[in-house]
Amino acid sequence: MISRRIKRGARLHLVAKCIFPQPAPTYLRSPLFASSSQQLPAADKRRFSTRSVPSRYSLARHIHSTATANMSSTVASPATPPADSPSESTPENTNSDPCKKEAAAAAAAKEEKKLPPLKGAEFRAYNRLAEHMDLFHAHFRTAWNTLWTAACAGNSATLGGGGKGKVSARGRSIISEGLAFVAQLEVHHNIEETYIFPVLARRMPEFRNDGGGKGKGGKGGKNNAAELLRQHREIHDGMEGMRKYLRGCRDGEQDLDMAALKKQMEGWGTVLWTHLDQEVETLGAENMRKYWTAEEIRQIPM
Repeated sequence: MISRRIKRGARLHLVAKCIFPQPAPTYLRSPLFASSSQQLPAADKRRFSTRSVPSRYSLARHIHSTATANMSSTVASPATPPADSPSESTPENTNSDPCKKEAAAAAAAKEEKKLPPLKGAEFRAYNRLAEHMDLFHAHFRTAWNTLWTAACAGNSATLGGGGKGKVSARGRSIISEGLAFVAQLEVHHNIEETYIFPVLARRMPEFRNDGGGKGKGGKGGKNNAAELLRQHREIHDGMEGMRKYLRGCRDGEQDLDMAALKKQMEGWGTVLWTHLDQEVETLGAENMRKYWTAEEIRQIPM
């Protein structure tokens, strides 16, 4: 009897749980699950009525799975970046990085160093223009040194016996040498800028005169010209002042004063000597081989 009563009580308890299920846990009564349960189809609602649900745990599992499915279908997934959008892994432009520019320049210089050394006849062929130019420049260096020595010697050692208003033989010689030096240097630069530099400028930026102006240190485009041509302008400015002074002494307008002559030469001596060395170096074999063949160099007028 006792066992029958226990079995009967268990059956009644099970029926009561099915008919009167206990309320769902608190997290199932949240707005998220409430909204998702309201979206169930009508068939699912009938199927999951209180009389057909076997237990609250099955109902909880179904509501949880349905809510998860609804969330995955309603919440937008992060959009993938378009194919043409810039990525963080895209390498930076090397032109905007100064360090990479310097590295590229160093690499280019390293490539130049790999050129085989020139020897013998091949070196002389590439160095032809430099050798010819250095002959002219050697003459100008000698003429400058002669005038500079006389200017540094002073009036007593150079003009003795001339007297005021008179120019001694030595003084007249200095004036003639100075005027000849200026005239020859001017002709030399005119020939360079008229016949030689335009040919070299076709490939060599060191001889380009982008601003125009030829002969007598053309004034046009002074700031845009290559360094060698800017040096020509500065040299001609100094030459004009020295020529004007020596002509005045020759014509008797003023006395020849060695201190004044030295001051005239000091104004443009540094740029002159820099130019004489730099121009020959630019025409040297190692630089010329970058732009010309040996046969082309032989055809360049000098």
